[in-house]
Amino acid sequence: MLTIYKTTEQGLEQLDSIANGTWVKAIDPTAEEVQQLVDWGIDADYINYSLDLDEMPRMERDEDYTFILIRIPHSQLDSDVPYITIPLGILIKGNMIVTICKHDKEMFKVLANGKYRLLKTGKRYRFALYIFLETATRYLTHLREINRKTEAIEDQLQKSTRNREVLELLKYQKSLTYFATALRSNEVMMERVQRTQIFNYYEEDQDLLEDVLTENQQAIQMTSINTEILSSMMDAFASIISNNLNGVMKALAALTIIVSLPGTVAAFFGMNVALPGEGHPLAFVAVFGIALLMTAIATFIFYKRDWF
Repeated sequence: MLTIYKTTEQGLEQLDSIANGTWVKAIDPTAEEVQQLVDWGIDADYINYSLDLDEMPRMERDEDYTFILIRIPHSQLDSDVPYITIPLGILIKGNMIVTICKHDKEMFKVLANGKYRLLKTGKRYRFALYIFLETATRYLTHLREINRKTEAIEDQLQKSTRNREVLELLKYQKSLTYFATALRSNEVMMERVQRTQIFNYYEEDQDLLEDVLTENQQAIQMTSINTEILSSMMDAFASIISNNLNGVMKALAALTIIVSLPGTVAAFFGMNVALPGEGHPLAFVAVFGIALLMTAIATFIFYKRDWF
């Protein structure tokens, strides 16, 4: 899907064709739309790079264009990995800026709804910086969501003897691994952008780039901390589950021994041989008392050893 926007006096408006200072948003373009982009002067290789889910961040610059590829967060809560990253291509060519992505992300709506007051489609490089800033913000938002969900799982794990909660934590650990890799790659790309000084024409752009690097570094640190905490949590709760299982096994073993003691006494006195006191009128009471006493002693011992 191709959508064309341009900032006017009335705000961000949608156009039917490209014009001077437009933003072209391409979301999972069809073959016809790819051809349309090529007709507008967009290299087909850059389109393919932006749609390749395994492509890593990079920047390429020539006299006629600047191509930047970053990885942005993507949520897929019904999948085995709730959060992954996908590539987003940004091409600045002539008087227009083109963004190419496989999925229509919420960040595009944020860019279009006027959140950033100084965002103008005609200021192409500043527009790219706001995309960087919104990307870092999205990472931080998803990291907070991961924190909330892992805390909820932590509450369930405290009394669990199953592996399901640990496997849930493993999913989020995979997500954090994807985030860490993408954020570090984005940082390397942004530092290269900073060295090329393509955003040094305006002081506001330089300050904005510094803010982007700061936000990205914050996301990197937050991801690193969350990864370490989650890894330690998984190890701790794996031990807790093992201890809980050991407690259950001890209780079952104790109950088995306690239940077997009366049967053992009855088996001895039920043998078809002469036994002391077998003719006494209170023999049954004595045998029952012995079984009850042994059961009480075993129960007391297991209780003192905290097997119950």
